Amino acid sequence: MEANVAIQVLPKCNSDEEVIRIVDEVIAYIKSTGLNFYVGPCETSIEGDYDTLMEIVKNCQIIAVKAGAKDVSAYVKINYRPEGAVLTIDKKVSKYHGGCED
Repeated sequence: MEANVAIQVLPKCNSDEEVIRIVDEVIAYIKSTGLNFYVGPCETSIEGDYDTLMEIVKNCQIIAVKAGAKDVSAYVKINYRPEGAVLTIDKKVSKYHGGCED
């Protein structure tokens, strides 16, 4: 695993319920990729191959628009290490969420 991204998708909608519905569709798409991911209160982190992650980031916008968003803003953080592995989601957060520590 050479990269991880954190993405916050912000669809422009008329209600909080609509925002939640659209973001849920984006998260369902991320889950369907089979990659390891972690949903936080403000963003979702995903880890895997850099090119695959960039395609997922692109598709998150498309999914939100297809789900009904008229406008989508996204904030993306990318950690990329072409030689070796990046720190995993588990290593970053497990000690705070009851996971096992290495």
